[in-house]
Amino acid sequence: MPVRSKPPLESISEVAAAVRNVEERLGDRNRVLLRSSGTELLARVMVEGEDLPQVRGAAEEIAAAIRTRRG
Repeated sequence: MPVRSKPPLESISEVAAAVRNVEERLGDRNRVLLRSSGTELLARVMVEGEDLPQVRGAAEEIAAAIRTRRG
């Protein structure tokens, strides 16, 4: 998703809270990866898991937190 700048995403309290919430809800059999692009003004959100609707919802929740701040 597009951003205006690339601060460390984990330093944004709203984003960190969304990631913690998603990780707690999804448990150990899932994975969350959040990073800034190295070449573009983008934040990359990846959620892996077994339940596609749950994974998509989790990724959207994190993306919404990023959109709120827009880095």
